[in-house]
Amino acid sequence: MDENQAVYLGTGRRKNAVARVRIMPGTGEIIVNKKPAVQYFGREAMVGFVSTPFKVTSTVGRFDTVAIITGGGVSGQAGALRHGIARALLEAGDSYRGELKKAGLLRRDPRMVERKKYGLKKARKRPQFSKR
Repeated sequence: MDENQAVYLGTGRRKNAVARVRIMPGTGEIIVNKKPAVQYFGREAMVGFVSTPFKVTSTVGRFDTVAIITGGGVSGQAGALRHGIARALLEAGDSYRGELKKAGLLRRDPRMVERKKYGLKKARKRPQFSKR
């Protein structure tokens, strides 16, 4: 990495996953935990989902992305990476703010797994009712 090259940072979160993202001018390569994104996520659809911020801001192929993701599962990690890329793009240029905000990419997804309650099998599933 060149010393004079601009690096933009963003932290994304989704469920229990946290993504620390660095974007820098480049060719559009996405590296996640030292692996290419397609290899890491295993699905092309996940990579498409992750690169939504680039599509919205018309910056596909202009930034290289390096991310370190911890916690959560595959979909949570993909959501965290997308959130982190959006935040890093915001740091890269304030002109992207309107597009990212309109697409809802700057807002952290607040949905979390509901906790299990006592007397129930899962968060809401009840044991089978027996009349007799």
